[in-house]
Amino acid sequence: MRASLTSLSILGLASQAMAINPLVIKGSKWFDSKTGDQFFIKGVDYQPDITSTSTYRDPLADKSICTRDVPYLKDLGVNAVRIYQTEPFGNHDDCMNMLADAGIYVLLDLGTPNESIDRSNPSYDVDLLGYFQSKVDTFGAYDNMLGFLAGNEVANQANNTNASAFVKGALRDIKAYIKSKGLSVPVGYAANDDADIRWQMQTYFDCGSTEEQADFYGLNLYEWCGDSVTFDTSGYASVVKNFTNWDVPAVLTEYGCNKVQPRTFPEIASIYGSDMDGVFSGAFVYEYVEESNEYGLVSISGNTVTKTADYNNFKSALAAVKPSGKSMSSYSPSGKMQSCPEVSAANSWLASDVLPPTPSNATCECMMKSLYCVSKTTEMPTGTKELDQFGQDVSSIFGTVCGTISCAEVIGDGEAGTYGKYSFCNTIQRVSWVMNAWYNSQRGVDGSCDFNGFASLTKPSLSSDSSCSKGTGSSTGNTSSDSSDNSSSDSGSHTSGADATLKAFSAGAVAVAAWAAIF
Repeated sequence: MRASLTSLSILGLASQAMAINPLVIKGSKWFDSKTGDQFFIKGVDYQPDITSTSTYRDPLADKSICTRDVPYLKDLGVNAVRIYQTEPFGNHDDCMNMLADAGIYVLLDLGTPNESIDRSNPSYDVDLLGYFQSKVDTFGAYDNMLGFLAGNEVANQANNTNASAFVKGALRDIKAYIKSKGLSVPVGYAANDDADIRWQMQTYFDCGSTEEQADFYGLNLYEWCGDSVTFDTSGYASVVKNFTNWDVPAVLTEYGCNKVQPRTFPEIASIYGSDMDGVFSGAFVYEYVEESNEYGLVSISGNTVTKTADYNNFKSALAAVKPSGKSMSSYSPSGKMQSCPEVSAANSWLASDVLPPTPSNATCECMMKSLYCVSKTTEMPTGTKELDQFGQDVSSIFGTVCGTISCAEVIGDGEAGTYGKYSFCNTIQRVSWVMNAWYNSQRGVDGSCDFNGFASLTKPSLSSDSSCSKGTGSSTGNTSSDSSDNSSSDSGSHTSGADATLKAFSAGAVAVAAWAAIF
């Protein structure tokens, strides 16, 4: 547990919180690293401030929120919370220590509405990797970190499963970053429960090398609705069958159908009983605070917390179960890593097992030094209107240029498993490359570096980008090759296609990445 840097009083909290033991994964189970007892997640999904702000913020950076809510979480009997949005700035010691002192572990989503992979126009760049790394820097050393999620329902139907290649690339890189920092926090993925892609999705995040494999797998499952269904008739039995003899932990990252109200949570007896406790490592109920969708265990108005009808029902159901676990020393894992699913429309799977390369700031900065024609904008806009206009401008530039010359160097294709040399550079860097390619194809004639005032001429400090690939990060199976120098490129074959380019750089994709729905 990290000690506070701000006050002696928080140092005292950190000292008390040292009582919580870090968790470790062995095979398909979590264990207490000190006692060796198996750990079952009795969790709740927690994002409390959405009701008062209509936006997602960081609840762990506000001591007053945690002071208000932690006593209720402890009263419920939960030992873990999943939090969808946090930020890598501000002080989190107060809240993390309060949770630890209450015996509560934390599962954090790495993405936010503005920092995530867009399922309809997927890409993975240096900025997103940097953001994810900063999240690890902020939270990775707390003893009550259960894990990070590299994505939540990013691909949610067959025709956007190509986005999974970019998510898995990010997962691989965050695992490597955590290891480089001497930490041991696992990184997983949370999927929706779509029968058409369920098996393909879970095998995809379990296949390949151990460096690429998800450390655990989460499923958002809402099939059990009311007391009139059972473990077998609800669909839970078939889900459990798919995870039998799995090689990493499986957990329900969301559950709790509310078609029948109030909820009585009959599924809890199966989740923590003989139906599932040999296969699943527990679950997170959706959700702590009441929203318009009526899933809340409590409603909140300012500092006033009011229990809903679901609160005591959930508390009673959770208190009544005692899952049967194993000791770490006596447990011998038998699960095996899966083979990657076939990439084909017939198989409802479009994500290649060839992942995008690790984004490299050095490569992108090097490339920018070789350009004559660059974006006037050097920082991404922050306002909604400005972002939207920026996205429209970029989309128009890509559509115009890439319909005539190849833009393959800045495009990544998760289905084909092909990734351009600069496909991981940020939007400003990529659009600069495109405008420079056009400028060179026009032999630098007047007006060829204008783009309605979006671009400006500069003097490059490098004569070419031929040396820039030396900074490129590695990727298992990455086969991207260098092409002719962009600084002197001419018209070439239209490799990527205007349609593909427009799709990859639609206004919505460039402006704000669409965050996967959290319910």
